[in-house]
Amino acid sequence: MPRGVNPAHFRVMTVNLLSPDHGDWERRRPVLRAGLADLRPDLIALQETVWGNGYDQALDLLGPGYHIVRHSGRSADGVGAAFASRWPVGTVGELDLHVTDRVDLPWCAAVVAEVEAPAPVGPLLFVHHKPAYQVGYAHERELQAVACARFVEQQFAGRERHVVLAGDFDDTPDAASVRFWTGKQSLHGSSVAYRDAWAAIHPDDPGHTFTPSNPLERAGEMSLELGRRIDYVMVRCGIHGPTLDVVGCRLAFDEPVDDVWASDHFGVVADLAAPEHPPGAWLR
Repeated sequence: MPRGVNPAHFRVMTVNLLSPDHGDWERRRPVLRAGLADLRPDLIALQETVWGNGYDQALDLLGPGYHIVRHSGRSADGVGAAFASRWPVGTVGELDLHVTDRVDLPWCAAVVAEVEAPAPVGPLLFVHHKPAYQVGYAHERELQAVACARFVEQQFAGRERHVVLAGDFDDTPDAASVRFWTGKQSLHGSSVAYRDAWAAIHPDDPGHTFTPSNPLERAGEMSLELGRRIDYVMVRCGIHGPTLDVVGCRLAFDEPVDDVWASDHFGVVADLAAPEHPPGAWLR
């Protein structure tokens, strides 16, 4: 059934836009605008997005009809992170993720927001997680993952809520921070479990989102990159599994349009649904 016909289905996306001072922004802008208009995400996490000095990139790219929530920190040039929702946003909480002196990105933070999704999905928590990006900072990303997960649990506080987590995690699926998120290992006396949307649909596909097949990646600061999957959409699990069904997942902006690449990252698009048989009970 096409998305939009079934109200139980909704679309979540994450994409690192590559800040406009790189990669010929005037040519990339229409590619991003057209692609986002076609994909029509209900919730989208944006990294390396700018606002200020009379320009709001998220509004420019998405157009009207979205509620935008920003990380409070941003770089001197206005670069930061934000997410947008088609549905009203309620209470917003933010956790500073400057967990050691080595973390220097001003917008390292986790933002957790109450989103008033319509029935049958109902109110949910949307989590936009942005840890440290540097190679060799696994320690920081582990601390940041644990801190974010604990913050989410505090916001969750035992309520009946779906939790959707998204962002540029800057770590691969086999890294300890991501293994922690997906329930494969504990860290610092804590454990959680989230279903990785890409792995749910493409278990044998590496799904690289930051790869030298993209000329913008090769032109950037990590010019010897071999290819990694570092961008994620995930669904929190209860003790019987995820509360939402992952019914589809794909990459976005993974091909050029008229020789123009949209960003140095590929986006991740996940289609989620309220399950007909929610985990935790037998069918009657």
